[in-house]
Amino acid sequence: MPYNLTFNRTHCTDVIKRTAIAMLMICSFANVAAQQEIHKKYKDSIRILRSQKDFSPKDTIYIDLLSNLGYQLRYYNSDSLFLLSNEALKLSKDSGYKEGESRARLRLGDYYSDKGDADNAIFNYTASLEIATELGNKNLTLRIMNNLASENAYKGDYAHALTGYLEAIEIAKEVGNKNMLSIMNENIANLYASQKDFDQSLDFYKKVKKINGELGDEVIIAETLGNLASTYADMGKLDYAMFNINKSLAIFEKHKILDWLAFTYEIKGKIYLKENKYKWALYWYNQSELLHKDLDDDRGKIDLFNGMAEAYLGQGKDSISENFALKAYDISDRIGFMEGTQKCAYVLYSINKNKRNYAKALNFHELYQKLSDTLSRNENKKSLTMLKTKSEYDQQKQLLIEENDKALAKQQRYITAAMAILIVFMIITILVYRAEKIQKRLNKELELKKEALEKRETELEASNETKTKLFSIIGHDLRGPVGALQELLRLYSDGDMETEEFIEFVPKLREDVDHISFTLNNLLSWGHTQMNGAITKPSIMALESLVSENINLLSEIAKKKSIKIVSELAENTLTWSDSNQIDIVVRNLISNALKFTPQNGMITISARERDKLWEVSIRDTGVGMDKITVKNLFEKNSNITTYGTNNEKGTGLGLSLCKEMVEKNGGSIWVESTLRKGSCFFFTLPKREKSYGQAV
Repeated sequence: MPYNLTFNRTHCTDVIKRTAIAMLMICSFANVAAQQEIHKKYKDSIRILRSQKDFSPKDTIYIDLLSNLGYQLRYYNSDSLFLLSNEALKLSKDSGYKEGESRARLRLGDYYSDKGDADNAIFNYTASLEIATELGNKNLTLRIMNNLASENAYKGDYAHALTGYLEAIEIAKEVGNKNMLSIMNENIANLYASQKDFDQSLDFYKKVKKINGELGDEVIIAETLGNLASTYADMGKLDYAMFNINKSLAIFEKHKILDWLAFTYEIKGKIYLKENKYKWALYWYNQSELLHKDLDDDRGKIDLFNGMAEAYLGQGKDSISENFALKAYDISDRIGFMEGTQKCAYVLYSINKNKRNYAKALNFHELYQKLSDTLSRNENKKSLTMLKTKSEYDQQKQLLIEENDKALAKQQRYITAAMAILIVFMIITILVYRAEKIQKRLNKELELKKEALEKRETELEASNETKTKLFSIIGHDLRGPVGALQELLRLYSDGDMETEEFIEFVPKLREDVDHISFTLNNLLSWGHTQMNGAITKPSIMALESLVSENINLLSEIAKKKSIKIVSELAENTLTWSDSNQIDIVVRNLISNALKFTPQNGMITISARERDKLWEVSIRDTGVGMDKITVKNLFEKNSNITTYGTNNEKGTGLGLSLCKEMVEKNGGSIWVESTLRKGSCFFFTLPKREKSYGQAV
């Protein structure tokens, strides 16, 4: 955590002073480490992107990272800002990434601005602004307009600076960008403060403080407090200045923002300097200087070195004062900062006068006087220009409002006429819409009638097919056995057959009657389903009991062919199904297995759990089926009738009936078969539904 040093006394012992300086260095190192950590995060992100297999330097994320890293290094390593911005610019142009090109131009403008190269700075800002405007990126446009206006202020073109800020404020209001609204109002306040127009400056600061309160960002609030403290110091309101700078300083130390922290330390030194408390002024100037060693901010160093020169001069340390004044002079001269040069010239005049070096003192006094006259004239011109520019801007804005009002009134007349025409069109549209709606309703009714007719036609065709099939089965599968029985009874009743002979035919007659009964049951059940009369009524059913009953029912047939029927169903194989329908399924499948299984064969019935289903299988060691038969076995309208191993005959209805019954109970049926090895019929049934009590 940074250590905030605050002293209320005017003097302190050497021990306290040494302790304070030590704590100052700890604070500085902590802040540098924090800033380096931010730089490291950006560099790590860039390194990770570069290490990826599919990395492309034209990746927009990579280009933005380069620009952002350059921005972070602006006040720490300006050469890196220059190199990274140029690389981002080249890659943006190569990839056609316009927003990246605009951002890179913005960063290059910052670089040239910091170096005092106003022409190159304005060139890059202008190029950046053109691209951002073309893209319609208003938030980026605001940032560029702010920096461009600031550059005009640095070069003394206050009229263009003020106009730029005011135009940007209108855009910021339009898009609701309160952050930029705060920044640009504050920059206007600083413009007026530099012109000693403190009343205008404080008016704008009031606006800024209101916006900052809405933003609720303490860093932005701290920036405003720092600038306001500098303004109060220039006004001579040193108590207000100290109050504001202490609040600002505490926030910047908390967040470890080095460039702003260096600025607040310098302003605090400036306040003590104006109180002629040179020792405390130098204390805070030294603290700012320590931070500036890790910063690349020439503009910030001019005021700092000038302040230190004045403080040392006040202590009578002319040589040290001259050293700092010359440093400030060199930077001011290099970047063309007249105000800085003027202050340096006065300090150097005073120093050389004290040293009795009157020739040098005279030269610096002449330079100071010349710059003072120039600045004085310029100050008056700038002040008038600023007021004129603001007045012209307000007049133009008012003219635009009046023109807009006239245009709106004209538009209102057009709108009224258009509304009348629109109402007529709406009435016509409503009438057309109603007609179309009626037509659609009639078409829909016609379509429904057509569908009903087609449905009845389909049902009629199905009914005819059912009747045809019923008569075919009755004629083919029932007439033969009934006719044979009728002939035997006639022979016996006419005395053409002896009782002993008739008794010999009784077993055969029983088989025929059983066959007729089985066929009739299937026929009635199938016919019932075809006529949509069968209703499935599921309930809890013990499958093992139903299988056992059917094994007992068909045991005589199995005994005649020496076929063993084995049920492997466990107790409580409970299903949720219609017992009557599943009874038909089981009986048909076991009957089929008996029919196609030769002497001494075996039939196995088992069941396996499958999630929410039982999978039942009836496996035989019979003759099996070929692939074509298996494929067509459950096809619609399939009526495959074959003879068993003892020439047993079927109706062809059994499997169709099984399929319908299983599906009505929410299951499915299929078969696996191999010739001369046997067949296995599978079907699934839902497990028993569990009941749960309802919480009350």
